[in-house]
Amino acid sequence: MDGECCQPASEPKELTDEWDRSGIQTSQEYASLTDIITRQWSGLTTKQYKRHKGLKKENLRDNMTNTELALNMLAEAATTEISREQNPNGFAESAEVAIKGGTVAQSARIELENQLGNSVILSKKASDYLPGRNNQISK
Repeated sequence: MDGECCQPASEPKELTDEWDRSGIQTSQEYASLTDIITRQWSGLTTKQYKRHKGLKKENLRDNMTNTELALNMLAEAATTEISREQNPNGFAESAEVAIKGGTVAQSARIELENQLGNSVILSKKASDYLPGRNNQISK
C-alpha cells in the first residue's frame, strides 16, 4: 500500500483493473463477480437489492445510503487487496476472492447491525430525499 495513504476513492476502477489482470473478459463475468460481492456482504443479489429499493433502471450504487455505500466500498476494496495478494487466474479463482472480499464487509455489516439493533440495508433511495417529495422514509 505504498503511496496510497491519501488517494481519492476509486475502488470500482481499481477492482475492474484487477479483474482485467486476472483474466476476466466478458461483461457477464464482471456482472457475476459484482453480484457475488453484493450478495456476500448484503445478503441480496444485485437484482434483489434493486427490487428492495424499488429501482427499475436507476443505478443501485447511486441509491445507496452512506452506510450501504461504505460497506459496498469496503467489499470492493477488500476484494481488490485480496486479489492483489492471492493473484487469482480466471473467473473461478476471482469468484473465490470476491466471496472473501464480500465477507469482510459482511462482518462489518453484522457487527453494526448488532450495535444498532436493526438492518442497515434500507429500502430508501435517492429520490426519497428530493425536495417536494413526502420525506417519510420507510425501512
